Amino acid sequence: MANYEFTQVDVFAPGPKAGNPVAVVHGADGLSSEQMQAFANWTNLSETTFLLAPEHPEADYRLRIFTPRRELPFAGHPTLGSAHAWLENGGTARGSDMVVQECGAGLVPLRRSGEDLSFEAPPLVRSGELEPEVLAEAVAALRIDPDQVLGSNWIDNGPGWLGIRLRSAQEVLDVRPDYAGMGELAVAVIGAHDVDGADGGGIPGGSADGGPVPGGAAAGGAPADFEVRAFVPGLDVNEDPVTGSANAGLAQWLLAEGVTDGNYTARQGTVLGRGGIIEVRNKSGAIWVGGRSRSVIKGSVSL
Repeated sequence: MANYEFTQVDVFAPGPKAGNPVAVVHGADGLSSEQMQAFANWTNLSETTFLLAPEHPEADYRLRIFTPRRELPFAGHPTLGSAHAWLENGGTARGSDMVVQECGAGLVPLRRSGEDLSFEAPPLVRSGELEPEVLAEAVAALRIDPDQVLGSNWIDNGPGWLGIRLRSAQEVLDVRPDYAGMGELAVAVIGAHDVDGADGGGIPGGSADGGPVPGGAAAGGAPADFEVRAFVPGLDVNEDPVTGSANAGLAQWLLAEGVTDGNYTARQGTVLGRGGIIEVRNKSGAIWVGGRSRSVIKGSVSL
């Protein structure tokens, strides 16, 4: 056994322990894939990550991401939490305000703005309208009426996400899924907060120039522009508290459909007692997803 530095980070956390935790093992080059998977199974968090020396000449570090059951090519909140832990632990990026992560999905740029980090949404590996049978399966598993669905699309950037847009944030909060009926589907559900008496189908957004949108500062005093929930029973996480990859895919879809200008805030984890805030920004047509990360536990682990 060897000792490795360890950080547990709360991601998308507007306050103490309000976001989604990720376990980060530093300098993990000596660990095998089997050891990594076993530790991820033991932590029982939605994701555990391992920081490694980069292989690509443009990367600052390499990251491997594991759920309790399998490795993922990309995941959003582990990306932000791992970059935060890497920088806090003395990592030095090549760029003054940029960090470049290497992972299974390729190179992922991250931007630093004060204490906050954001990642550039990676290209979707699957997009387009859901097949009718897949949509019917998802609607049945969510236990909602088909008339509640304003739109649906594949938004898969690695974990297999599909997106469903409902008429309002309240309808998102009211969902009580049949997890067994969901099977291996990874379903992200989004609905707009009613800030002006509309039915949630409007176009909330931030500044037209693509600047930062402060978390929780949605128009009309709403907690955020959108409410999001993400269900992944196939990954041993019935409902994920706050999900970067799903929000990245949702933002790319909603921008392409003209539902939003790509500048908004989303709240996620409300039903679970969290309330993470995700900031989405559109910079020259590229979607950036970010929020606040906080280290909660620091020490070492024997593996």
